Amino acid sequence: MPMPALAGGRQGAAELRPLVETVLAALAEGARVRGGAVPGGGPAAVAEKVAAAMPEALPRAGSGEREALYTLVRLMAEGAADPAEPYCVAHLHCPPLAVAAAADLAVSALNPSMDSWDQAPAAGELEARVTAGLAALVFPDLPAPDALVTTGGTESNQLGLLLARERAAGGPRVQVVCGANAHHSVRRAAWLLGLPQPVVLDTPAGVLDPAVVSATLDELPARALVVATAGTTDTGAVDPMPEIAAATARHRAELHVDAAYGGPLLFSEREAAKLDGLQSAVSVSVDLHKLGWQPVAAGLLAVPDSAALRPLDHRADYLNAADDTEAGLPDLLGRSLRTTRRPDILKVAVTLRALGRDGVAALVDAVCDRAHELAAKVEQHPDLELYGPPGITTVLFRPRGADDEQVARARRRLLYDGRAVLGRARAGGRLWLKATLLNPYLRPEDLDALLRLTTEGSTAR
Repeated sequence: MPMPALAGGRQGAAELRPLVETVLAALAEGARVRGGAVPGGGPAAVAEKVAAAMPEALPRAGSGEREALYTLVRLMAEGAADPAEPYCVAHLHCPPLAVAAAADLAVSALNPSMDSWDQAPAAGELEARVTAGLAALVFPDLPAPDALVTTGGTESNQLGLLLARERAAGGPRVQVVCGANAHHSVRRAAWLLGLPQPVVLDTPAGVLDPAVVSATLDELPARALVVATAGTTDTGAVDPMPEIAAATARHRAELHVDAAYGGPLLFSEREAAKLDGLQSAVSVSVDLHKLGWQPVAAGLLAVPDSAALRPLDHRADYLNAADDTEAGLPDLLGRSLRTTRRPDILKVAVTLRALGRDGVAALVDAVCDRAHELAAKVEQHPDLELYGPPGITTVLFRPRGADDEQVARARRRLLYDGRAVLGRARAGGRLWLKATLLNPYLRPEDLDALLRLTTEGSTAR
């Protein structure tokens, strides 16, 4: 068997071209065979097909590049839960733009690592420029906001709590205060960082109550970090941030906002007002692989000033020797807790250059409109019940008269039959089907068909 070719270098593009054509053919065939949002048959059927395609994880002899690519990429596509399909609406998992996915191919081919300038000269400079621009979207009135690229909201929230802990070094330990609606990563980050167990406030209305936040801060002797959420996982609700920001300011507490879901609303002049108060935060999580149409991963942690990131400074002589830094080589190591990391900023930069802020805003507005259209259709449907108006793009509904067990079974039936991928959320003490609309190309007839599938699947097997 000939030696395998490399993806980079002067011959890399020529070597990649026929392999990319093989990948594209396999993607198309896999999607054709799948025929919908998800493969039918459930876990057992998928496992059987994977075992047939890859009977040995480490075969003695290889089958060749094109055969391996075609077989396994086709397998992945046939067995995918594809968020570009109109009935795949379960999670905060967007269909990526083709232009962003194409940019990600360049990252894989060049394989820069963002831990030292001599591994990523252009990528490091591009990241610095684009993250500063995105941070200015979050903190528009400040002179030098900054942002780190992360793997998503979990890492961003962890970093936000870490920075709060380090700011409090030498004083009282930071006490995190969050709502029951907060993402699970907040409590996990506190555990990981050795912080006290968070004070978790009940959110019967689905959002934090500023009066309850204020009363809680009255009782806390410790330095507090309040975590608000702009786009909850279950309902897409946005905490009342102006009032929460005022409460934290009165008590000299700090505010971190988990806007992993809702943050990209800032691109839209129409929708950005939902995030009023965000500018009062000491740190903000934003994910562009949720409401930004980027391949995973494309997270950010934005801060009001780059000086806030100094606790992450770290020295490793082989990566950022002091004399190199003094000589003008940029220091990238303090831009993450990770060492080796991909330049995930490239796909974001390409998308922003290709579409502009207005183009991204149009996509944001489109999915918000689709969510309101779906909610209106549910509200008018005689056999369905709506939880409430969508906060962002999440719509909760359930078959009228069904109990929680029937709702859960109806969802699994659609999933196992390969007809639709709906999420599940508990709100108001009941279980709901969840549609998170992140596909800007959904049509009214797609929404109608999704509801038909739901009512047809509401009878348990």
